[in-house]
Amino acid sequence: MPAIHLTEDAFKKAIQSSQPVLVDFWAPWCGPCMALGPVIDKLSDLYKDKAVVGKINIDEASQLVVELEVSSIPTVKFFKNGQEIESLSGAYPQKKYQQILEANL
Repeated sequence: MPAIHLTEDAFKKAIQSSQPVLVDFWAPWCGPCMALGPVIDKLSDLYKDKAVVGKINIDEASQLVVELEVSSIPTVKFFKNGQEIESLSGAYPQKKYQQILEANL
């Protein structure tokens, strides 16, 4: 199950969830982002009923990128109840993302 493609409006709704929300900020021209993509899709499948897993193409959401201070990609941000709870810049092993999701279930 691939991660949800989020627009800026959909993002603002999604982060209000009481479930943890993982958002991958990426771009199709970013090599590390493309390598991380399958990991994010796998997390979407593993957590389909427990968390919201989405992706935002930074080229389509420049205002949001500025607002959230995303300065490098890939950046993965975690939210719960509308609040950012964690942010990771760079690509990490799947286990790292799972630990953060598990801690916030």
